[in-house]
Amino acid sequence: MHHALVVIPTFNEIENIEDIIRAVFSLEEDFDILVVDDNSPDGTSNAVQSLILEFPNQLFLEKRERKLGLGSAYIHGFKWALQREYEYIFEMDADFSHNPNDLIKLLNACKKEGFDMSIGSRYKTGVNVVNWPMSRVLLSWLASKYVQFITGMDICDTTAGFVCYKRKVLERINLDKIQFAGYAFQIEMKFKAHFSKFKIIEIPVIFTDRTRGVSKMSGGIISEAIFGVISMKFRSIFTKYEV
Repeated sequence: MHHALVVIPTFNEIENIEDIIRAVFSLEEDFDILVVDDNSPDGTSNAVQSLILEFPNQLFLEKRERKLGLGSAYIHGFKWALQREYEYIFEMDADFSHNPNDLIKLLNACKKEGFDMSIGSRYKTGVNVVNWPMSRVLLSWLASKYVQFITGMDICDTTAGFVCYKRKVLERINLDKIQFAGYAFQIEMKFKAHFSKFKIIEIPVIFTDRTRGVSKMSGGIISEAIFGVISMKFRSIFTKYEV
């Protein structure tokens, strides 16, 4: 077991999963991978199980009974990591929208530069998004600006899903009290880390939309983010906010 774990949630990622796993394991830095699969009907978990024979001490699989949501999958992975001795725990998509090479940048920010949480940011230096239609770029950028305004966080890409946490951040946050499942999950995790005064840095990355498989984006996920942020901020002001 190594000191860094990449948690990759999957649902119908058979076209990408083997390539993303091999890409991570080809890096100069040693990472373990935990795939949290929500019972993909396309056989994603079977492909991972086959690769475990090749990488028995580096690749792990948690297969859940049904599709329970992105936030739930990450929380499952975080709890799994905290039961072991990982010091750095990552969120990353399976579809190559997050470049595996950037894992090392995120790791170094926490391991060598002393930050508690590093975020692979699409918007830290302009808009670094490839293959998205302009309408989606604008929606995502405006959503991050809206969240920034409501919460007061000095984070440009508040909905980013490419993140490295030091272990102590996940130990501090009560994972059983996370309320949101989609984009708002990403916001809530950042807000709780910010509220707890952890040192957070954004690392500029280029986000490339998937070329294989189907996006899991939906209107419900976006509306959860928009309205959930307001309730989250209000609770932090007017009640005893539980991290």
